[in-house]
Amino acid sequence: MNKAFVREDAAEDDEEEPGLPALPVGSKNYMTPAGHARMQKELSHLVRGERPAVVSIVSWAAGNGDRSENGDYIYGKKRLREIDRRIRFLTKRLENALVVDPLDQPNTDTVYFGATVSVLDEAGAEARYSIVGLDETDPARGRISWISPLARALLKARIGDSVRFPAPGGMRELEIIDIEYKTLD
Repeated sequence: MNKAFVREDAAEDDEEEPGLPALPVGSKNYMTPAGHARMQKELSHLVRGERPAVVSIVSWAAGNGDRSENGDYIYGKKRLREIDRRIRFLTKRLENALVVDPLDQPNTDTVYFGATVSVLDEAGAEARYSIVGLDETDPARGRISWISPLARALLKARIGDSVRFPAPGGMRELEIIDIEYKTLD
């Protein structure tokens, strides 16, 4: 079949980024102000910086003649599709974003979105978790998504409460020892 009749990006029209979970149906995309700012900065960089640079390279490469063996053109077109996919993803997530500032939480003795919670596990080990938006998760820094099993167990709990949640190794129990609302970087 002639390559002119094959759509190059047919399998790459996914709206969601691969590997990222979708938002629960009918829910808002809750985000902290810092997470929202990071996503806006990335979108701005892609739209104003990276995409125009790649378009320039692709235009230059297209003017060099045979495109079938032109590495700059082929790679540039592929990179352009990746950038456009990421721009669509970021735009969609930002359109549905509901920015929740942890500092505006009036009820600071209960765990809600944006809280940083200190817990003790069954062995007496202490850990801290910040409940953040789906796009802000970073387990290495203790940032968990509000839709994760742990965060769902912690939500609406208070200091001194014990919560149970399903973990890969079976049910776990944690005791809440502190709740803090602060700006996350």
